[in-house]
Amino acid sequence: MRHWITTVFATLLMMASGWAGAHEFWMRAEPLSPRVGASAQLFIYFGEYFEGTQAGFLTSHSAVLRHYSVAGSEDLMGLVPSVEPIGQVPVRIGRAGTHLVAFDSHTAQITLPADKFNAYLHDEGLDSIVREREAAGTLGREGRERFRRHAKTLMRAGGTSDATYAIHTGQRLELVPLDDPLSQPPGVPLRFKLLFDGKPLPDALLRAWHHNRQQTISIRAITDGNGDVIYTLPYAGTWMISTVHMIAATDSPEVDWDSFWGSLMFEVPAGK
Repeated sequence: MRHWITTVFATLLMMASGWAGAHEFWMRAEPLSPRVGASAQLFIYFGEYFEGTQAGFLTSHSAVLRHYSVAGSEDLMGLVPSVEPIGQVPVRIGRAGTHLVAFDSHTAQITLPADKFNAYLHDEGLDSIVREREAAGTLGREGRERFRRHAKTLMRAGGTSDATYAIHTGQRLELVPLDDPLSQPPGVPLRFKLLFDGKPLPDALLRAWHHNRQQTISIRAITDGNGDVIYTLPYAGTWMISTVHMIAATDSPEVDWDSFWGSLMFEVPAGK
């Protein structure tokens, strides 16, 4: 038993160390359609192409963990440990309707060689940063990046949903549904807004991810001048929308760029 506990703890420490790399990041609730009076479990993952490694909850990495419903909001940070990381956090579902959980991380830093940094910028639709580096004559310089994560997940309890999906939580980079994604079957257009520091963020690349029959689907979209996109998601089930935004760092000689990684997870219901 002691060996098993030690192994689990070592795994969670390794999972917590995964915060040191700038990858896609998302939070999943299990189940996404919980029973009223039961608890859902929150898990966080980092990875690429919607294939993730579980990360641990720890106060040195977790800055905000808050639960929203029509009853108000609840701070869940008291459930996050400060010494030994845990793999999941419970959230009690006390009433029917939509439940939203928002997570913000503390900052972390990473340095990448110039070629890898430039390729990563291109892959994430951050070509404006490539142009800035080119104009400054720093395209061949390593990328010193400070990053943070902003994840949200939606749950639908008791078979009903409400306007909680549209709450603005105040994340620096925030994905906000303008239509209820929990009540619309596949094939119905859904609008989403991307905000940075509370303002619409235009010309940003968003990706909608879904696993279907052992295939990973990714649908790209670019926000318009109002920070909006429209997705027509073709399948029922779990979807994750992700995006990343980057700006020049101005407050530290140790980093050149600040990046913000946003995600939103929800479950599209099957059509009737």
